[in-house]
Amino acid sequence: MNVRAAVFRGPHRPLSVETLLLDPPGAGEVLVRMVASGVCHSDLHVVDGEWSRPSDVVLGHEGAGVVEALGRGVEGLAVGDLVVLAWTAPCIACPACLRAEPWLCADPRGSGHRLSPPQVRLRRRDGSPVGAYSGIGTFAERQLVAAEAAIPVDPGTPPEIAALIGCAVTTGVGAVLNTAAVRPGQSVVVIGAGGVGLSSIMAAVMAGAQPVVAVDAVPAKLLLARDAGATHTADSGGARALLAELTDAGADHVFEAIGLRETVELAVDLTRAGGTTTLVGMTPQGERASIDVYGFVEQGKRLLGSNYGSAVPARDFPRICALYLDGRLPLDLLVTERIRLDGLEDAFAAMRRRDGARRVVVF
Repeated sequence: MNVRAAVFRGPHRPLSVETLLLDPPGAGEVLVRMVASGVCHSDLHVVDGEWSRPSDVVLGHEGAGVVEALGRGVEGLAVGDLVVLAWTAPCIACPACLRAEPWLCADPRGSGHRLSPPQVRLRRRDGSPVGAYSGIGTFAERQLVAAEAAIPVDPGTPPEIAALIGCAVTTGVGAVLNTAAVRPGQSVVVIGAGGVGLSSIMAAVMAGAQPVVAVDAVPAKLLLARDAGATHTADSGGARALLAELTDAGADHVFEAIGLRETVELAVDLTRAGGTTTLVGMTPQGERASIDVYGFVEQGKRLLGSNYGSAVPARDFPRICALYLDGRLPLDLLVTERIRLDGLEDAFAAMRRRDGARRVVVF
C-alpha cells in the first residue's frame, strides 16, 4: 500500500514528504487510516536537534485515526472504530506495567521507532527501511501500530480533538488529576499556556482549584488561558507579586509546562512551604536546573515529574473524550490552525516563535 508521510532525515533539516510502501497488518497489529495529527513540541525538539533520535523515521506521535484492518489475534477493536494512538503502548509484563505504571513501560510495543528489522513496516521503493516515531509515526496517511497503541473512543469526538488527546491533553490533564491529584479549593499556578499548559488549566478548573493562575510571556496565550478558565494571569516577572496578593506564601500546586531551566526554577520558587511542584514540560536533553536545597528541604516542598500525565491510555483517553463531549473540557480552543502535511515546516516555525496553541494536520 502506498502512503504519503513526512520523514525526519536528521536534525536541522526540513521533513521530507514522501510516498512510502506500507505492509499489511501482522499478528497483533492494526492498520489505521489517520484522520488528524497534532504538531507537538516534542517533534520540534527532534527537528531542532535538542533530542537525539534516529533519522529516516516518520515523525509525529499525537494522532487519531479510523481502523481499516485488523491483524491476527487482535481483540477489542473493530473496523471503523475511531482510535486515539498512544505513544507508549504498554507491554503488560515489565516491572513498571506490573506496578500499574504503564507510562513508564520499559519495552513498549513498537519501541525503537520500529527500526529493528523484525519491526520495520514502512519502506521506500528501493527497499530501504523507514521507521515510525514512538511506534506510531502519525505524520502519515496510514500507519501500522500495535493493537495496544490503538484506543477506541467515542466516534462523536472531532478528529482534531481526538488527536490532541493522544499527547498534549492527556499530558496536561493527567498531570493535574493523576500525578498531583489536585483537590477542590487548592491554589494552582500553571507556567506555560501552550497545548499542555492550557490542558492543565482546564483540568485544574474542573478539579475545583481556586485560584488558577496562568503564567506566560505571550499576551495572546494569556487570553487563551482566560478562555480555558484561568482566574488570573501574569508574565513571569509579575508572577511573584500576583501570587503574594492571592495567597499567603505561594501556591499549593505549581505546574511547569514549558521545559525551560528558568521556568523550572521559578516553579519551585512559587510553591508554598509544603506544596508541590510538578514538572511537565520537557527540556532539551541534558538540561539542568538548580534549587536552593536548604530552603527546599526546610520548607518541606515536594517535586514531582509527570510523564504522559501518569496516564493509563485505555482508561484515560475515553474518559477525557467523555469530559470533552460533556462540555467540561473546552478543548476546541487548543486548535489554532488546521494544516496539511506540506504545512509542517510553517507549523514548526510558529512553535519556535510561540505563536498559538496547537497546529493540527488534518488528512
